[in-house]
Amino acid sequence: MNTNRIKSIHNFGQSIWLDLLDRKIMDSGELKRLIDEDGVRGLTSNPAIFEKAISNSSDYDEDMVILSKQTTSNDEIFFGLAVKDIKRAADIFNPLYKESKGGDGFVSLEVSPYLARETEKTLNQAKELWKAVDRKNVMIKIPGTAEGLPAIRQCISEGININVTLLFGLPRYREVAEAYLAGLEDRLKAKLPIDHVASVASFFLSRIDVMVDPMLIEKGLSTYKGEVAIASAKKAYEIYEAMFTSDRFNKLKEHGAKPQRLLWASTGSKDPSFSDVKYVEALIGKETVNTVPLETLEAFRDHGNAASRLTDNLDKATAVLAKLKDIGIDIDTITQKLEDEGIEKFNKPFDKLLKVIDSHKQKIAKV
Repeated sequence: MNTNRIKSIHNFGQSIWLDLLDRKIMDSGELKRLIDEDGVRGLTSNPAIFEKAISNSSDYDEDMVILSKQTTSNDEIFFGLAVKDIKRAADIFNPLYKESKGGDGFVSLEVSPYLARETEKTLNQAKELWKAVDRKNVMIKIPGTAEGLPAIRQCISEGININVTLLFGLPRYREVAEAYLAGLEDRLKAKLPIDHVASVASFFLSRIDVMVDPMLIEKGLSTYKGEVAIASAKKAYEIYEAMFTSDRFNKLKEHGAKPQRLLWASTGSKDPSFSDVKYVEALIGKETVNTVPLETLEAFRDHGNAASRLTDNLDKATAVLAKLKDIGIDIDTITQKLEDEGIEKFNKPFDKLLKVIDSHKQKIAKV
């Protein structure tokens, strides 16, 4: 009997999460099948995913009628629809959450991308959403912006599971891991349990190469094309290993603390000259997560090659980033630009989503 290629990734300590959520995948039993047959161990959602789900089906119309009677705010209608889907997905993953003793089976729901630069509003919405979903195996997504860091720390201290999103650079990743540790320490100081608190730090990959590769080609260094994101991820993992084997973390571990796993996001290949499983194969390693779109999942099931590669060729990863510096490409400036653009890229689908809800609302009102 052939081993499922996706399922075999878990043998190397990595969890595959699906970057997709709609009612069809739950209604049809497809999500359950992906869990049972492919070993999918969690799920992430975002405004772009919900926009596609809501605009491409009438599955949400009935709930929209009910919610429209309760509020005129398109924001509130969206979160009403999203919370219902997230609860249901969390219940589908709950047996896995229990079986893995809280290690996996998580479903992520994002705060409004409009709040990416607002600490207090992010914190308040994260708390509201956490209360609304009322599931232990949900993570609230907060962007890892400078303004997001205090909200992340506070949420962790209040026992809210957090998926830190929109990470591109190593300095910011270090700050995010610090915020997680500080949040656990705050919680422990308040004599509250920390053994159930879970978090991931989502490092966005393919967008790094999309921005850097043209610069490399221009400088006659096309041999480095497609190398920078993977090198950054490997260096991030070095930081992870150092921080989560430190004395500081070990003191928390004595009270049941879990490490904040690195999650590889934006792992669909955007360059057609790359393998469609490039960002999955290269970064399989212990205590990590990779969240993949359905097409990438299907591609890996068909022809992916699972092996532990994350800690291979670390010297090469160091050399790639050193080379950038030598030729005058400042990776920290680039990753900050990617973060700024990322906020804008998250806002656009959210704008579109709210417009879709508004037009659905108008149509429903006429019926």
